[in-house]
Amino acid sequence: MVHKSCLVVDDSRVIRKVARRMLEEIGFAVDEAGDGKEALDRCAQAMPQFILLDWNMPVMNGLEFLKALRQRPGGEAPVVVFCTTENDIEHIQAALEAGASEYIMKPFDREILEAKLASVGVL
Repeated sequence: MVHKSCLVVDDSRVIRKVARRMLEEIGFAVDEAGDGKEALDRCAQAMPQFILLDWNMPVMNGLEFLKALRQRPGGEAPVVVFCTTENDIEHIQAALEAGASEYIMKPFDREILEAKLASVGVL
């Protein structure tokens, strides 16, 4: 079975751990990053097929990371799903305009995650 690669970007270790477990259960090879800058470094080493991205992080937030990622060679390829507590229309619109494919509200469960991944064609 070929594993799809995923990068979970969140400054919360607990969220990363929970997301990793859910994603591994549905067949993803998971890497983690604690902020946008670390995530860009990970993408430079190996571009994942899918990125689960938090919005509010230190160093470089999710939106800054996404804009920087989309400027890089190969950076248009990963499917990016924002995972955040920010649910106002301005945030959602900014994320989609910057190149996000979908949006998940925290807290989420495996069912929600699988449904979103199916809707963007990653599953």
